[in-house]
Amino acid sequence: VAKGAVHIDREGKRLEATVGLPVRAADVLVTGADGSAGVTFSDNSLISVGPNSVFAIDKYRFDSTTHAGEFEGSLRKGRLAAVSGKMVRQTPESMQIRTPSSVMAVRGTEFVVQVDEPAPAPAR
Repeated sequence: VAKGAVHIDREGKRLEATVGLPVRAADVLVTGADGSAGVTFSDNSLISVGPNSVFAIDKYRFDSTTHAGEFEGSLRKGRLAAVSGKMVRQTPESMQIRTPSSVMAVRGTEFVVQVDEPAPAPAR
């Protein structure tokens, strides 16, 4: 799903995010002020990114037979909601989301995280 201003940064190129466009490990999903996007991964994990967000898919692999895999992502700014899929049910520590100030190991099924822009430093 892609609504409003949404693009993917891939290998130095900017691609318009459209429904059905496959995402890859190392892609960075970027939404504008009116943008939002949803991605369904092959293990049925769902990621929803809100306006003014930057989310990088750092690592993703999934074995559809054993349900083993690894999912690492980085929310650099904005808001992300997720519902974990088959790999987390198989191996709870298989999904991690990083923010500028933390790393979350996802062991439940649903979560929301928000990264605000840092406040400007006070003038001296």
